[in-house]
Amino acid sequence: MSQGWKIVVMMVAAVGIVSTPLIWLLDNPDSGQLVAASVQGATGIAALGWALVQPPATPEPGPTDAAVDTGKANATAGGRASTGVRRPQGAGSGLVRAERTGDATADGSGSSAVTGVDYS
Repeated sequence: MSQGWKIVVMMVAAVGIVSTPLIWLLDNPDSGQLVAASVQGATGIAALGWALVQPPATPEPGPTDAAVDTGKANATAGGRASTGVRRPQGAGSGLVRAERTGDATADGSGSSAVTGVDYS
């Protein structure tokens, strides 16, 4: 359960524990109202206890990008060669893996070569 939902459930439970049973009990309740106030208070306490024991939410992992056993790559005249994984400006949220990548070579002005993870 996310932290936000946990807080909401706890607040609603606290209001349920205190508000209506208190109002009913201050108005000279009959036996039915007394039972209803007790049930409502118990329900609020149960909801509060349930929210407190919920484990924290785990974030959803993103996709895994992998480059394994890649071949050769060549870049010339301003080109880009990559034998790994490319994530521009660190885009993506999952795991990145590059193993046994091939050779990448760059020849000429403005050319680049990467054999692994490229965050540029």
